[in-house]
Amino acid sequence: FNYYLNMRYVGTDHALMICGNSAPSGGSIMNVSGYDDYLQSFLRSYKREFGFIVKDRSLVIDDIRVRGAGITNIQKPNKVLRKISPPKSVAINQCYFENGFVDTNIYKLADLSYGQEMNGPAIIVDDNNTIVIEPQCKAEITESGNLTISVGSGSANVIGTKLDAIQLSIFSHRFMSIAEQTGRVLQRVSISTNIKERLDFSCAIFGPDGGLVANAPHIPVHLGAMQETVQYQIKHVSGGMREGDVILCNHPRCGGSHLPDMTVITPVYHKMSPEPVFFVANRGHHADIGGISPGSMPPHSTALSQEGAVFESFKLVVDGVFREEEVVARLLSPGDNPGSSGTRNLKDNLSDLHAQVAANERGIALVCDLIDEYGLDVVQAYMSHIRSNAEIFVRDMLKDFGRKMLLQRGASHFSACDHMDDGTPINLKVSINCDTGDAIFDFTGTGVEVYGNTNAPRAVTMAAIIYCLRIMVGKEMPLNQGCLNPIRVIIPPNSILSASPGAAVVGANVTTSQRLCDVIFLAFSVCAASQGCMNTVTLGDEEMGYCETIGGGAGAGPGWDGRSAVHCHMTNTRITDPEVLEKRYPIVLKRFEVNLATGGVGEFTGGDGIIRELLFRKTMTLSILSERRSFAPYGMNGGSPGERGRNTVVFSDGRVVNIGGKRSLVLGPGDTFVMESPGGGGYGISSTHRVSLPPHKLRRKFAAKKVLGVTAGSLHNYKITQQTS
Repeated sequence: FNYYLNMRYVGTDHALMICGNSAPSGGSIMNVSGYDDYLQSFLRSYKREFGFIVKDRSLVIDDIRVRGAGITNIQKPNKVLRKISPPKSVAINQCYFENGFVDTNIYKLADLSYGQEMNGPAIIVDDNNTIVIEPQCKAEITESGNLTISVGSGSANVIGTKLDAIQLSIFSHRFMSIAEQTGRVLQRVSISTNIKERLDFSCAIFGPDGGLVANAPHIPVHLGAMQETVQYQIKHVSGGMREGDVILCNHPRCGGSHLPDMTVITPVYHKMSPEPVFFVANRGHHADIGGISPGSMPPHSTALSQEGAVFESFKLVVDGVFREEEVVARLLSPGDNPGSSGTRNLKDNLSDLHAQVAANERGIALVCDLIDEYGLDVVQAYMSHIRSNAEIFVRDMLKDFGRKMLLQRGASHFSACDHMDDGTPINLKVSINCDTGDAIFDFTGTGVEVYGNTNAPRAVTMAAIIYCLRIMVGKEMPLNQGCLNPIRVIIPPNSILSASPGAAVVGANVTTSQRLCDVIFLAFSVCAASQGCMNTVTLGDEEMGYCETIGGGAGAGPGWDGRSAVHCHMTNTRITDPEVLEKRYPIVLKRFEVNLATGGVGEFTGGDGIIRELLFRKTMTLSILSERRSFAPYGMNGGSPGERGRNTVVFSDGRVVNIGGKRSLVLGPGDTFVMESPGGGGYGISSTHRVSLPPHKLRRKFAAKKVLGVTAGSLHNYKITQQTS
């Protein structure tokens, strides 16, 4: 018998099934005094899985499992003698392979015996199948009658540091795969709705200089900003980094996006390397880290200290030990400020931080496997090749666009401006050197900081730029540091795009970053404006907090209609499933549907927004951070703008109130919040649309066509029958 204990630390949700090496004394499973090896096995397994242990923490045994194994006397087959003679072919035919027609031996499987080998090219036929052995491959019959094929019997190609186009593609996908697998671990191990259900996290790999190498296709506003976080820690971590250390950071001046986005960074040491050879990092949005409102997304904050707990260069793990007491104290510290509270979701915070460290451990193991396979010099060489490749793609794109501007306008510089809903301008002037592909992005003239929280840290501004460049390249490549090499960025200090260290920033991540994308795409004439914000809703009380972002309409462009009811640009999260939302929180989802006729019209129509209606079952604080409630998403090349969004509350007594784009208020049982997110702008003027109708009537006209296309036919009739039966 084998005896297993399902063990976990007190206060955690991640149990490990541990098998002991000793049998229970006296033959009783309840007598565990002889199980000293279980503790050591648990600590080794936990360290391997999560990358740390929790010092002086008691353990819980959730359950005991006993596995019995029996032995049956199965008669073994008679031993077959190995045949040394070469196999005889039944024919030789001309078959076409990569290098043309080749003489190919044909064998019958029934005539082959154990030990016989066939060199390719060859074909083995049977009554039920045909097996092709390609050139440079070898097949052999095993003792049990199976066929094994050794692929590539020739000498293996040695991969060096010199650039090879095929290997460049392989390494690009290998790096991206590592980031994706890191993300899957984070999703699996985490417990919060934000990370596990909404997938509001990002994972990436960084070079020894902290520059972004490759990322998984997660959240653009995270990915473009994280490299500044890693580079800051390399310069500023006191005492340096050692193997077994993990850094936690969320401060905007350290490359953070906003305080709820917690970044966990782990250096990668390979064998005896004295310095990190890579860094693995992930950024996850925590539903609450304290501050003046539940959900830590206050729409009325005016200083960073009001938005939650701050971590600058905090060592979360030191020498493999998780510093729980210290991190708990920091998470509760906002409660010392007047009007603020410490975190309202401490258990979720700790569990998700455990998951973030564990995800990095998985990434480290995969990076080390890659280095063991190819060698450190080769892996780091292809890291540089990937960055150089991205730089070449961006330079070529800028050269082409600059030359087009020269032909059309006589100059390779151009500009754009758009406004936040409070009137703050975002100005951009782009100047391109058509010979070298260098460009200057000059934001001079952009508005100063606001007495609110839509002030973007510099890292968020850079994230928007690198995202837009990656989109405009239009070629397959990982988002990485090379995209920014041709760009010189000028941002006025203490402006809405480069906030001062103490400025409130929580709203910029979900609003200003999106408006910045619209400005860049307007300057380059890429597409019409999209919804222009992430339509962020947070709710909660002193015991819990929940945050979600709601999609809207995407802008149309040359050759495509904008998608309806989607997240776009700087966000890429899911919406929480209705079943999960209503089970975990005192909320009823009354309505969640496409808001028809809200996309702008033109030759290509903008996407429609969303209507989302939430009924409160308990008194909670509702906070809204949204944009495009005053300035509509612009159309392009004659296309009409998309419809503006609207936020309303229907109180239990029937009173309906428009609460504006940014508001925090207390709602009680029976009150309903309704969000109508903006649509996307239209693109171009179609000859069939050249009618003198106002934009809102045109929207209704084309929305009606969309409805007819969806609600007619046998499928619609079947759905109606199922719903009414």
